[in-house]
Amino acid sequence: MAKKKLGLEDLGGFVFSTNNDFDPGNDGDQESTPLPKDQQLEAHFSAKGRGGKIATVIKGFEGKEEDLISLGKKLKKKCGVGGSVKDGEIIIQGDVREKVMQLLKDEGYRVKRVGG
Repeated sequence: MAKKKLGLEDLGGFVFSTNNDFDPGNDGDQESTPLPKDQQLEAHFSAKGRGGKIATVIKGFEGKEEDLISLGKKLKKKCGVGGSVKDGEIIIQGDVREKVMQLLKDEGYRVKRVGG
């Protein structure tokens, strides 16, 4: 009788490594956030999918989710409006694109105006 070949699912998700420098405590999810001057953000104007309401959307942020949420909070507070952070984008209520772009530039980010 032939032996059954074992697959990864037969090991219960356990994978062996031959890397001597492997650190099991470091799962690789903790990426560091690049400096603001190293990031290129895009400021979009959008009314699509928002029931006709206008929003400013900031895209292109790279880094930790906590840092994105913190930046979103700071922008909403400085503009005095509401908004949210979803899918790696900062959504600010209203057409405050110029103000948001200036705030981001003051923080050191490179910002590009995209769309109408």
